[in-house]
Amino acid sequence: MKRAILAAVAAIIIFPLLPVPEFWFTQANYIGLYALVVLGLVVLTGIAGLTSFGQAAFVGLGAYATAYLTSHYDVSPWLTLFAGLIITGGSALLIGAITLRMSGHYLPLATIAWSIALFYLFGSISWLGKYDGISGLPAINLFGWTLGNSRSMYWLIWLCVCLSAWALLNLLDSRPGRAIRALKHSIQMAESMGVNTARTKIIIFVIAALLASVSGWLFAHLQRAINPTPFGLSASLEYVIMLVVGGMSSIWGALLGSGAVKILQDQLQVIMPALFGRAGSFEGLVFGLLLILLLRFAPEGLWSWIAKLWNRPLRKQLPSAQQVITPLTHRTVSQAGETLLQVDDVRKRFGGLVAVDKVSFKVAAGEIVGLIGPNGAGKSTTFNLVTGLLRASEGQVRFKGQRIDGLPSREIAKLGVARTFQHVKLVPEMSVLENVALGAHLRTSAGVFSATLRLDRRDEAAMLKEAAHALQRVGLQDLMHLEAGSLALGQQRLLEIARALCCDPALLLLDEPAAGLRAFEKQALAELLSSLRAEGMGILIVEHDMEFVMRLTDHIVVMVFGQKIAEGKPAEIQQHPAVLEAYLGGVE
Repeated sequence: MKRAILAAVAAIIIFPLLPVPEFWFTQANYIGLYALVVLGLVVLTGIAGLTSFGQAAFVGLGAYATAYLTSHYDVSPWLTLFAGLIITGGSALLIGAITLRMSGHYLPLATIAWSIALFYLFGSISWLGKYDGISGLPAINLFGWTLGNSRSMYWLIWLCVCLSAWALLNLLDSRPGRAIRALKHSIQMAESMGVNTARTKIIIFVIAALLASVSGWLFAHLQRAINPTPFGLSASLEYVIMLVVGGMSSIWGALLGSGAVKILQDQLQVIMPALFGRAGSFEGLVFGLLLILLLRFAPEGLWSWIAKLWNRPLRKQLPSAQQVITPLTHRTVSQAGETLLQVDDVRKRFGGLVAVDKVSFKVAAGEIVGLIGPNGAGKSTTFNLVTGLLRASEGQVRFKGQRIDGLPSREIAKLGVARTFQHVKLVPEMSVLENVALGAHLRTSAGVFSATLRLDRRDEAAMLKEAAHALQRVGLQDLMHLEAGSLALGQQRLLEIARALCCDPALLLLDEPAAGLRAFEKQALAELLSSLRAEGMGILIVEHDMEFVMRLTDHIVVMVFGQKIAEGKPAEIQQHPAVLEAYLGGVE
C-alpha cells in the first residue's frame, strides 16, 4: 500500500513537469474535482451502503458560498472556504438527521428530492443571479502566488485530493472506520458491539458533504464563474457512475473512476462525430453500452482488476513484544453466584402472534445456562429481548439488578453483555483480526478526528493486541490476516465468539455456537467455555446439539412455542416428562 501511495504521489508531481498541452491540465483539474466528491461517495455509499444521488447539491453549496461572499463582500477566498464548509456541514447535518432514518429505496429517493430542491433554489434566488449565476470571481492567492490558470490550480486541487485520500485511508484503518464498515452488513451487529449507528451515519454523511463542498470551492475559483447547471441531478448521477466504474469500496477506485469516465466522455465526443460524419448522441449511446459491459464483467469496478495483481493478505501490523502498549482496561470480575441476568415474565407479541410468552429465568456469574427447544420455540427472540434488539411487550429484564428492557443494545453492551448470532454476522471483506477488534469498540474512545490524523495509534495497537489474544483463545490465531468471508462456517462462529470476548463481557450470550463445528472443535469450544465459567463469567447458550449442552451446562431452560415448559439441571431435564413428550419425542 505504501508503494502504491508513493507511486500515485510521484505521478501527480511529475505530470506538470512534462511537456503536455494546457488541455490536459484542464482535464486533470476536473478529474481532481470529481475525485473529491467520489471519495466521499466511496465511504458513504460504497463502504457504509448509504446511497446518495444528491452530492452535486453540496458541491453547489460550497461554490455558491464562495462566489457570493467574494463577489458581493470582497471576502478572501480562504475565508469563504470555511464559510462554505460551515454552511454545507450544517445543511448535511439537518438533511442527514431527516433522511438517514429512511432505508431501502426511500433513502435514494429522498436524496434525489432534496437535490432537486437545492438545484431550483440556486436558480430562483435573485441575489445568487438566478440561472445566470455569478461571474467575475477572483483567483485564489497562496503566499503571494496567484492561482489564475489551470497549471497553477492543478497543484492546489491535487493537494486537496491527496490529503483527502490520505485522511480517508487513515479513517477506514481505525476504530470508527471499522464501525463504518459494519453499517453495510448488519446494523444489529454493529449496535450490539456498542456502535451508535445513527450517529455514525450522520458523521459520514457530513464528511462526504464537506468533501463535495471543497470541490465546489475549487470549481468556482477555477471557472471564475458559476451557475446552477453543474449542480443538478444529472451531475449527481455522473458522480455515482464514476463511483461504480472505479470500484465502490476503494479509495483508489475513486481516482481511477473519475479519470476513466471524464476522459472517456471527452474522447467519445471527438471520436463519434468523426466516425459517423455528423453530430448526434452517439457518444451517450456508446458510453451506456460500455457501462453495461463493465457492470457485466467487472461489477466491482476497474480497480478490482488492478487489486487482484497484489493478491496479498490483509496484514495488520501487530505491536511487537518490545513496544510498551497500555492494555485495554478490564471490568471487575463478578462474584461467583451473583445474579447477572434476571428475566421476569417476559412476553413479546408481533401483532397477534405471541413469540415469547411469560418466560422467566436467571443466569448467575460462574454459571452456564442452556436455553433449548425445537426450531421456532422463541429462543433467538428471547436473546434479542435480553440484548435490546427487540423491546419486550410485557415483563422485565434486569442485568445486575438494573432494568435493561427498553435500553438500546449499544447501552446494554456497555454494561457488560455480549452476544453472537444465530446467523453469523460479520464484515466479510475485512480481516479476521479487524472483525474481532470491532468487539473492543466501547473500550476506547478514539474518534474520527484523531483517526484521520493518525493520532489514535496507541489505542489502535491496544485493540489489535486484545483482538489477537481473543483469537488465540478460540484457536484462530493463524487465520487472523485472512478475509473473514473466506472462513468456513464453523470458523466464522468461532470468530464471533472471539469478537464477543473482545467486548470484555460479564455475561456472554451464544446463539448456536457449536453449529458447523467438527468434533475436536466442539471439544475445544467446551474447554474454552468451561474456562470462562471458572473466571466468573455468566454464559447463556442456545444450542441444538443435546450432547454438547447436557455435558457443558449447569442449568437448562426448555422452551416450546414461546413458553417455558421445564427448568432444572441437565440430569433432571433428561428425565422430565414434559420435555420428553414435547421436545425429545415422548416417553415410550
